[in-house]
Amino acid sequence: MQSGSGIQELMAAETRASQIVAEARIGRGDRMKQAKNEAQELIDAYRGEKQAEFNNMVLSKGGSEGSASAKLQSDTNKDIQEMQGEFQKNAQKAVDVLLSKCCEVSLEVPTARVRSTQKQYGIVSTF
Repeated sequence: MQSGSGIQELMAAETRASQIVAEARIGRGDRMKQAKNEAQELIDAYRGEKQAEFNNMVLSKGGSEGSASAKLQSDTNKDIQEMQGEFQKNAQKAVDVLLSKCCEVSLEVPTARVRSTQKQYGIVSTF
């Protein structure tokens, strides 16, 4: 009977070992989740700290940046006014040039056109 009880002890030990391994896997998974959560908390805290530093830096430099922005806006407005003045000054000249080109009709037929037409109809020219 000793061999029968030895086998039972071995089976019981094997069952207990598989339970220990299963518990270890579950514990490992829990520890991984906990570590991930702790790491995310650290990352969020660091991100918040750096964002606060950045916001403070922007606010402290806000006065100088604001004046640069205002200067850029005034320069842009000045350039726009200059361009509009140039447009008003040159608009009539541009219209006159366009009208003169549209109304000019040249009645002279280019020699290349004449030659091509003569070739097409088989006419020999004396040009």
